[in-house]
Amino acid sequence: MADDQTRLRRERPRKVPLVTALAGAVAVGGAFGAATGLVNALSFQLRDFESRADTTGGVSPVEIASVLIDSGWAWAGLAVAVGWLFTRSGERLSPALARAAAVGALALLAATAAYSVVDTVRNGTPLSSWYRSEAIVWWVTSVVFGAPLGAVGGCARRPGVIGLLARATVPVGAAVQMLLQPPGRNERIELIGQAIVLTAAAVALGLILVRFLGERRRRAAVCFE
Repeated sequence: MADDQTRLRRERPRKVPLVTALAGAVAVGGAFGAATGLVNALSFQLRDFESRADTTGGVSPVEIASVLIDSGWAWAGLAVAVGWLFTRSGERLSPALARAAAVGALALLAATAAYSVVDTVRNGTPLSSWYRSEAIVWWVTSVVFGAPLGAVGGCARRPGVIGLLARATVPVGAAVQMLLQPPGRNERIELIGQAIVLTAAAVALGLILVRFLGERRRRAAVCFE
């Protein structure tokens, strides 16, 4: 009996404490926003605005990095990733999704705040005005989209089709954006960004599908034992 109770305790998923999840979301979001702002600032400094050749065909590794991490799909992926990070397999659905939604929204708010601080410092404006460097629409967007995207991340650990669709959200979204509206100041940057993201999305989707099929085979084998 004691052995059975010990085994059940080990198998029972450990819920992530709410304070830990919220603090982690702020840390991850803040780091992402600050990194994005710094890379954008460096990319801006490296451009030669007086050169027509640089404007129409110029490219640098820093600018490619800037295009990738400051794309809409990357910010959406931040909320999904944080929701996934602070959810455990086997948790009760309702509280797990509520926490995932909260950390998704908080992560995007923290990222927007950190990006605004970096942007304020770069422009030489008073640091006390950092919250006005971003339009209010971005603060609202962080909550409106961050919460459902965080919940999607919380579903990514779920088995079955729900987990499959949740895990595929970011690579599919990234591919769609890069095909329909690729970011970049010239065609060369757009093409490089498309090649990187579409390749990574295809690989990610392949791995996700292989994992899903493997899980189904294992469940089927257990049922026939």
